[in-house]
Amino acid sequence: MLEIMRSTDPTEIAFASALLSGEDIEVFVMDVHISVLEGSIGIFPRRMMVRRADAARARIALRDNGLPVSR
Repeated sequence: MLEIMRSTDPTEIAFASALLSGEDIEVFVMDVHISVLEGSIGIFPRRMMVRRADAARARIALRDNGLPVSR
């Protein structure tokens, strides 16, 4: 799996997840439960992972919708 996006904004993560799901790209969001350690202040980013085979399509979909993309 490859990291496709990293963000501290939960609404951005939700939008990106819905967008990629609509493109039939399976997404796994990592670091969701880190807020327990940080006290829900949003300093640790969540990482979105996709299969290597879907990475190019996922990057295009995110960029086309103005979302940040990891390298």
